[in-house]
Amino acid sequence: MRIALGTIPFGTTVSEKDTFAILDRFVEAGGRMLDTADNYPFWEPGRTGDESELAIGAWLAARGNRDQVYLSTKVGARPTVPGDVTLDSAEGLSAAAIRTAIEGSLRRLGTDRVDLYWAHIEDRSVPLEETLGTFEELVQAGRALAIGASNLPAWRLERARNVSAAHGWTPYTHLQLRHTYLRPRPYTKLVESGHTLTTDEHLGYLEDTGVTLWAYNTLMFGAYTREDRPIPDIYHHPGTTRRLEVLHQVARELGATPNQVVLAWLLADGHVPIVGVSSMAQLEEAIAATELKLDDDLKSRLDTPS
Repeated sequence: MRIALGTIPFGTTVSEKDTFAILDRFVEAGGRMLDTADNYPFWEPGRTGDESELAIGAWLAARGNRDQVYLSTKVGARPTVPGDVTLDSAEGLSAAAIRTAIEGSLRRLGTDRVDLYWAHIEDRSVPLEETLGTFEELVQAGRALAIGASNLPAWRLERARNVSAAHGWTPYTHLQLRHTYLRPRPYTKLVESGHTLTTDEHLGYLEDTGVTLWAYNTLMFGAYTREDRPIPDIYHHPGTTRRLEVLHQVARELGATPNQVVLAWLLADGHVPIVGVSSMAQLEEAIAATELKLDDDLKSRLDTPS
């Protein structure tokens, strides 16, 4: 099942009992990919950023199933000042920060390696050679089996991959960005300053190189289906009206929810949607989306709504 389970609320707003139940059901349904970070959810009052990794680690220990999951976590955006709920004191991507962070993540997760280790943010204060060289140390030591970058512009991803190629190091093979069916107005800024939107430049680069996109905020905090969650302002333009009309038409024709069609559309493009869930019902909706098939006509209608 080619979706990744987003785990931000696990161990906090989602109790340990419910966390275990959701993870059990995800794996039972064929899910393997878990997406976490060393700072989830530091921005919530009273939280440190340990919570998501600790919850996953407790579940892995209880189930003894580390080899059944594809575990990904991130480094770079953990605050270094206790109580800071911004990115102003983020740990960054220096060699020292990465070496310290991997130790903490592995300890909390209760494992000796992660399958995919992400640079969570862009850190231009550190030379790419230093960051990528340290990631290579982790790969050679078997502590990270692959590496990815989150929230990078396309040109920085290209530059990073060129640096790795020049040194014979493991390159970034995965990119994580905010991406959904609706397209934003050009040159608009997100309210969430730590997020980076997917651009046409990103998509073209991914197609040329085979780098895999993990898409987050795929369902826009529930805005496709919940009246209490308005469509974000960056999507307020005539193109959104047309895309939403087609999205709902296709959903009705398939007997599916708009959320499921969005996920099926992302999957059809070869991306990995990250789906954050806080209830079993949300998980079941996502699982069902993986069984939804978009034929060429439906995909074309979604891609180019008239």
